[in-house]
Amino acid sequence: MSDDDPNKPRRDFLYLTAAAFGAVGAGSVAWPLINQMNPAADTLALSTTEVNLAPIQEGQAITVMWRGKPVFIRHRTVKEIEEAKAVDLGELRDPETDGARTKEGQEKWLVMVGICTHLGCVPLGQKDADVKGEYDGWFCPCHGSHYDSSGRIRKGPAPTNLAVPEYEFLNDTTIKIG
Repeated sequence: MSDDDPNKPRRDFLYLTAAAFGAVGAGSVAWPLINQMNPAADTLALSTTEVNLAPIQEGQAITVMWRGKPVFIRHRTVKEIEEAKAVDLGELRDPETDGARTKEGQEKWLVMVGICTHLGCVPLGQKDADVKGEYDGWFCPCHGSHYDSSGRIRKGPAPTNLAVPEYEFLNDTTIKIG
């Protein structure tokens, strides 16, 4: 075949047409496979949770569910906040200031995922009658991890602090988690 072949334009058109049909066919097969990996509508509905903080009294804590996990929300007392701020970061296994675990101007509210970072148990400390551990925070009865009033690991096998989820204050009495 030479460049002066009279069928060359026709052949080029057929190649381009076949390639276009192949690309559309591949896309029509790939799209459902990729789309099925997106989260389901019921999962997306659980991606955020709004919580009314107004009924929570100072010193009280509640547990809400977010993405199938317990989230601890505590209205801390002035004593708890001062104790948490006074901790020497050198004593901590996972050094993190109390201010880094709360929102600026809203230090009285502590929001954390209530799952021990050791093996995934739910620590005690949300109820007044619960054992709060040696640091007056939370205590994981499974393997003995002790968390302070800021949710930082102080003793036991847990490697890191209780996780702080993404959250924001919508107003003074409502937060949105997620």
